[in-house]
Amino acid sequence: MTAEKERLQDTKWKNWGPYVSNRQWGNVREDYSPNGNAWNFTNHNNAESYAYRWGEEGIAGISDVKQLLCFAFSFWNKKDKMVKERFFGLSNPQGNHGEDIKEIFYYLDNTPTHSYMKMVYKYPINEFPYDDILSENGKRSKKEPEYELFDTGIFDNDEYFDIFIEYCKADHNDILARVTVCNRSQHEAPIVVAPTAWFRNNWKWGYNTYKAELSASQDGSITIGHDSISIKKLYSRNTNAQSVFCENETNTPKLYGTPKTENTYFKDGINDFIIHGRDTVNPEKRGTKASFLIDEVIAAGESKVFEFRLCPEENDEPFEKFDEIFNTRKAEAEEFYQEIQSDTVNEDERNVQRQAFAGLLWNKQFYHYNIGKWLKGDPNFEAPRNFSEYVRNTEWNHLHNKDIISMPDKWEYPWYATWDLAFHCVPFSIIDAEFAKGQLLLLTKEWYMHPNGQLPAYEWNMSDVNPPVHAWSCFRVFKIDEKNNGKPDLLFLEKVFQKLLLNFTWWVNRKDKNGKNIFGGGFLGLDNIGAFDRNMVLKDGQHLEQADGTSWMAMYALNMMRIAMELAQYYQVYEDMAIKFFEHYLYIAEAMENLGEGTKGLWNEEDGFFYDVLQLGNGDSVSLRLRSIVGLIPMFAVEIVDHRLLEKMPNFRSRMEWILKNKPELTKLVSHWDEEGHGRKHLMSILRKNRLTKVLTRMLDEKEFLSTYGIRAMSKVYEENPFVFSVHGTENMVYYTPAESDSRMFGGNSNWRGPIWFPINFLIVESLQRFHYYYGNSLKVEFPTGSGDKRNLDEVAQNISKRLCSIFLKDKNGKRAFNGDNPKFNYDEHFRDYITFFEYFHGDNGRGVGASHQTGWTATVAKLIKPRLTF
Repeated sequence: MTAEKERLQDTKWKNWGPYVSNRQWGNVREDYSPNGNAWNFTNHNNAESYAYRWGEEGIAGISDVKQLLCFAFSFWNKKDKMVKERFFGLSNPQGNHGEDIKEIFYYLDNTPTHSYMKMVYKYPINEFPYDDILSENGKRSKKEPEYELFDTGIFDNDEYFDIFIEYCKADHNDILARVTVCNRSQHEAPIVVAPTAWFRNNWKWGYNTYKAELSASQDGSITIGHDSISIKKLYSRNTNAQSVFCENETNTPKLYGTPKTENTYFKDGINDFIIHGRDTVNPEKRGTKASFLIDEVIAAGESKVFEFRLCPEENDEPFEKFDEIFNTRKAEAEEFYQEIQSDTVNEDERNVQRQAFAGLLWNKQFYHYNIGKWLKGDPNFEAPRNFSEYVRNTEWNHLHNKDIISMPDKWEYPWYATWDLAFHCVPFSIIDAEFAKGQLLLLTKEWYMHPNGQLPAYEWNMSDVNPPVHAWSCFRVFKIDEKNNGKPDLLFLEKVFQKLLLNFTWWVNRKDKNGKNIFGGGFLGLDNIGAFDRNMVLKDGQHLEQADGTSWMAMYALNMMRIAMELAQYYQVYEDMAIKFFEHYLYIAEAMENLGEGTKGLWNEEDGFFYDVLQLGNGDSVSLRLRSIVGLIPMFAVEIVDHRLLEKMPNFRSRMEWILKNKPELTKLVSHWDEEGHGRKHLMSILRKNRLTKVLTRMLDEKEFLSTYGIRAMSKVYEENPFVFSVHGTENMVYYTPAESDSRMFGGNSNWRGPIWFPINFLIVESLQRFHYYYGNSLKVEFPTGSGDKRNLDEVAQNISKRLCSIFLKDKNGKRAFNGDNPKFNYDEHFRDYITFFEYFHGDNGRGVGASHQTGWTATVAKLIKPRLTF
């Protein structure tokens, strides 16, 4: 067993980690405005002066699991108008495509216990173009690209610092930090390096009177005085380091014009001292926020190293074995990943996969949100909420989150999202299955899950509806964990199954409008995929029957059935639950075929595709013949059952035979599970062979869904000839838009009208493999459509997987598609091997779009590279 795997047995090694957000401002939980204007109540302009209520932000920040003490790095190039304490970006209203970080950094390495971590931040030597970025993006329309930091010319002539930030642990509460500043320019340049420690402010709100203190010691170190923190000392190896102190408290005179209180040194005191030389730091050298200030000049092309240590006790020689400890932890990280990547021989694949894991681990965050307290305001700071206006999450009064959670992206999405997290857990299970299982269980806890059974969607609206993929992820993680550890974690599977029963019931009761097993209600997960907002309340009794919503529920039913069948091998009582979900799946399949007397089904035989159907008030219906991933999602409702498993379940088998005999109207609708396929397997799928072939003909057509880099979210046929549909007197047009959204329908940068999305593609690849597991070589399709080349479905799945991986891997010319045509990113030695895992990707050229560090669900590429998908 590797050293890192041994550490994973001891939970204390996770007490400290990269749990500090990259952005705390602009979040709902920090919004105490009367009208719910979160983006303006806290923003980048006031972030340096505002003490947060629920969490903290910083550059490469670490904290304990309760985020009582934080540590992060700040820098100043002696030209910027402010110290670089946090990453800069645009709020949702400021960006022409929504919120958007305007910094360049890369996560390079991390281990599951955070025993070793590394990232690099590219900090400009010249003045950071804050105003230029804000102004230019404000001028641009939704039709134009975003104006990025690189576009400003700030990196011309290599006038920037590469700042490598590394951490390692001597012990679970003994942390070493190293900063290596490399001047990439051709002239010397000054820099101030300011490692900063501070306490999260939990003493001002009226619930807690205890206030800890940081103070200077005679030996030049900083003493950490907190009765719940085991770390007591912060050391700097640089003898010229000056320690400065202030309070992590809001500068109310600056922000709100209140009278200044004597001897108050506010949160922005260190910034003002560094930039302006003001007397804004405490001369008594104590406070709740403290920094070492190291003022250096880095020669052209040279590097300097700065080292620090957080210790549990005084240490006369804190840096005596510093290099030895670092070298050991780095070697142990190599050993850990060598075992994980033992069958990944290609160096570039190993690099991409390793950075995918690093991004997942760096994006873990302390997340604190008590909605009950947030809604009513705190005793010392009551919230002036106007409940006659929109105030978010009022129906989630029970929710109390205070955990380490996997974030989609700690800048653009510094809050958990339920369906995102389900995808995160699959690659997480490869490196830390216990964390993956813990995350999936966490969202089903009673202080997360609503009493009615709904899972919280995400912070901006906990009641929004995400696709129900939790059961799929739970079983996926269970099987990966079983394979890697040699035994099944039945307790995990039982626990999550019991809670998902409540969630499944919520879906049936709340999202099946007419009790006919057809599900609608918008589904935030696919944002602007339709011709109009699918959450819209329609007039005159009209309502939308969703092919994707119904298919997700068919998938959910099969996932629950499969979990119950697994548990039934050990506890017979679960056999009845397997029967229940099998029958529910059949009823959904029947409903998709026949929506009712005189109405169209979701399947369109003429087009060979599934579509949403608009039910009209007069009883008629209209098929919305817009070819998008809505029509591909029925493929996900597929399950293969080995005949040997059925033989162990006589009651289930008996019930299947009864249905086959007595309800042929149900059994004829789905693939013939009564017939044994390749290797004595049974297939359960909404798509019979004929329909599957027709859907694949569309999906594998390069003129429609098939891109060089994966499967597009919408058919390319709408590039020149848009889909047109009128609702409520308004004509709606849908074009194929392969990259940034051209619509403000959902306000942000999300676009499902053409780009390549990894979560959907991941499920497509997996579904194709499942179908092949049943059909073997008896089913081959033309790939690509029209080529005359016949492939079995496993070959198709592997080819799509390779296309997806090619977004990140170097092509024959050394170019990585996600970088677009930027030659510096593709070929410069200081950029070319660094990977960013975007939110989604251009449907034609693979360029990264949206959130640049959404290594959450895009980290599924780590599972696509190797080991290959199996089940």
